[in-house]
Amino acid sequence: MANYDYDLVVIGAGPGGYVAAIRASQLGLKAAVIEKEAPGGVCLNWGCIPSKALIHQAEIAHSVDDLKHMGATVDMSGLDYSKVHQKSRDAANKLSKGVQSLLKKNKVEYIQGTATFTGPHEVSVDGKKTVTGTNILIATGSRSREIPGFEFDGKKVLSSRDMLGLKTLPKKLVILGAGAIGMEFAYVMNAFGVDVTVVEMLDQILPLEDADAVDVVAKAFKRYGITTMTGTKAKSVDKKGKGVKVTVEKADGAEETLSADMMLVAVGRAPNTEGIGLESVGVTTERGFVVVGDYYQSSVQGIYAIGDVTSSPLLAHVASKEGEIAVEHMAGHSPEPKIDPDLIPSAVYCEPEIGSFGLSEKAAKEQGLKYATATFPYRGAGKSVAVEKSEGLVKLVYRADTKEILGGHVAGYNATELIHELLLAKKAELLPEDIATMIHAHPTLSEAVMEGARSAEGWAIHF
Repeated sequence: MANYDYDLVVIGAGPGGYVAAIRASQLGLKAAVIEKEAPGGVCLNWGCIPSKALIHQAEIAHSVDDLKHMGATVDMSGLDYSKVHQKSRDAANKLSKGVQSLLKKNKVEYIQGTATFTGPHEVSVDGKKTVTGTNILIATGSRSREIPGFEFDGKKVLSSRDMLGLKTLPKKLVILGAGAIGMEFAYVMNAFGVDVTVVEMLDQILPLEDADAVDVVAKAFKRYGITTMTGTKAKSVDKKGKGVKVTVEKADGAEETLSADMMLVAVGRAPNTEGIGLESVGVTTERGFVVVGDYYQSSVQGIYAIGDVTSSPLLAHVASKEGEIAVEHMAGHSPEPKIDPDLIPSAVYCEPEIGSFGLSEKAAKEQGLKYATATFPYRGAGKSVAVEKSEGLVKLVYRADTKEILGGHVAGYNATELIHELLLAKKAELLPEDIATMIHAHPTLSEAVMEGARSAEGWAIHF
């Protein structure tokens, strides 16, 4: 048997890669992780963490109105966005150092540099050092997707990473794409006084979410003064002069030109699979994504791939779980194969938030299922009124005959936390009645989840 440096070499120290390396070490495998930038990858350094730090600061800014209602005089004229930006960088830097400490604690070697395959069991780091492994795990993540005519320049046409690097605010911003990233930035920028217009080609903002949940966010955004244009396609951008002029085409074919200081293009992510030598070792890809088996094996024995470089949902928590499954398989364990897509939670962190999993009502209808829905409004839970967060709802989609939960959707304050009770019920194959009859502390927002389940049973008390 060949003698390699490591049992596992991980390329990429994002939430998929570093979790996989640590889990491998826990299982007795000698592991190393190679990262070209900072520990934690894009998610921790230029995605999930700094964006949530900005959202928290935006929530504080929004709360100024609450102070005014108490009679306080609040002067926002001295707001320095560079300090808001620094808060986000501090959070990212602190957690990045934390990841490096976790790797060290778990005896995972951390190698700084860019890895390129030079064989099925070896990679070159910056062309200077060769590292070999019995198994190699590709966890190189993704980047903001560019579209022709709207290429990033970092000054007027920005990626999400560019947005996170801003230290001064534009007066007007056009956001192309109303998915989670676009909507979260819209919320943040609006909170700090930016005039925001969001352009979405499909007929609904947050196209992957349930329409009733989206309606909660849409109403809030309208109240904030954020303009959303659905069923609208961006045709071109003119960068001459000081700002940008974005020409869009509406559903009826009419064109309009939007003027702004800059634009954010947030229309999805592209896998980072180019330039790492996959072709040289024969790894099969489709549309840039690595093709994987039940345990995230590629077409080449000993090479695995997880996270954004595969065709699974591009979410940090998905990458982490896939990494665990892959290394457990390498270690000879018998993990459950591939993640069940109906058990993957989705989270949108603007305010109001959306947490969801499984089928939306529209998806259930399109699949021809005999389904039913139950909805309970946040305002029926006393806690939501007490904390002035009564916008929102809990919605269950379930089989009309067996009551099997098909999907769960929560829109409102702390929705991304509340969704997990419904998700646990789904995973444990529980029914709405099991939630409905469980005692929930009063007053809590979780009571809305209980009442939503009671609605499915036909006996909600507080609505």
